[in-house]
Amino acid sequence: MAESEITLHDLDATAGLAAVLAGKVRPGAVVLLEGPLGAGKTAFARAFLRALTGDPGLDVPSPTFTLVQSYDTPRGPVHHLDLWRLPGPQGLDELGWDELLRDIVLVEWPDRLGPYLPQGALGLRLSILDAQTRRAGLIGWTA
Repeated sequence: MAESEITLHDLDATAGLAAVLAGKVRPGAVVLLEGPLGAGKTAFARAFLRALTGDPGLDVPSPTFTLVQSYDTPRGPVHHLDLWRLPGPQGLDELGWDELLRDIVLVEWPDRLGPYLPQGALGLRLSILDAQTRRAGLIGWTA
């Protein structure tokens, strides 16, 4: 399993990383977005979806209250999940977890997946260095 760290000095750098990773995904890919509140998980997901759709103005709301937002892209459906409000893995069946895994999936707060954590996913752990700068730890996928 490949591991690397990247310093993201601003939102443009985050968008650049998101665009690179968006270029690598195919149906069945899962990206697990970890980090504290305010670390940039949703900002990354927004940039990822905008890169994947080719629409820099795509409206990408946080799925905090809906739990799942789905998007049509040239590579197929992409599902953006925010599991912050999910009490545990027992709620995944109601979301259609097994069916979602056929497509591309972005998961914020993947610790809520418990035993449903998919093998072969890319883990992206964001940490806050200062007001603008983040560190991205990537675990998974080889380059």
